[in-house]
Amino acid sequence: MALCFFTFAIVLLLTLDSDDNSTPVSAASEGVQITYGSVIKMMHERSKFRLHSHDVPYGSGSGQQSVTGFPNVDDSNSYWIVRPTPDSSAKQGDQIKSGTIIRLQHMRTRKWLHSHLHASPISGNLEVSCFGGDSESDTGDYWRIDIEGSGKTWRQDQRVRLHHVDTGGYLHSHDKKYSRIAGGQQEVRIGWVWHWDYQ
Repeated sequence: MALCFFTFAIVLLLTLDSDDNSTPVSAASEGVQITYGSVIKMMHERSKFRLHSHDVPYGSGSGQQSVTGFPNVDDSNSYWIVRPTPDSSAKQGDQIKSGTIIRLQHMRTRKWLHSHLHASPISGNLEVSCFGGDSESDTGDYWRIDIEGSGKTWRQDQRVRLHHVDTGGYLHSHDKKYSRIAGGQQEVRIGWVWHWDYQ
């Protein structure tokens, strides 16, 4: 079985405040630190599609907000905010070490990257959705970050895997695409190994 990772291509943004009116700062140089409050885009290493969501529910499974892989670089629905878990003492600007449990909040809809025991629409693996909001989150939103290579803290030039705490699987994608509603976008699901790249 080939290993397929969502490499965090965080070619994007870091921001110092978390309100909706904050202005992102370009993070184009190598080695930029990813911290709580960073606004990022994530790219699936093999397919080069970005982790994406939009206010369109799944027509089956949970009926929650759908999550897909999106082919275009310039898309405002592919921004995610890195957040700590509610019981954490971490604060905005703190570094994130390998093995830390984080949450990813979809910037536009304010919902959390989430998984659970519903089947994904195309492959029948575990569905990945967006769920909740600023004041509603549960353990289905918890992802352990595994940093590849020698780095101990998350930086833009490192590949990472996102391990879903509740189900034990990894955030994953593949070349299978939706034909309706999100036509041309890839299914995102829980699989066994992924890398994401920071953009």
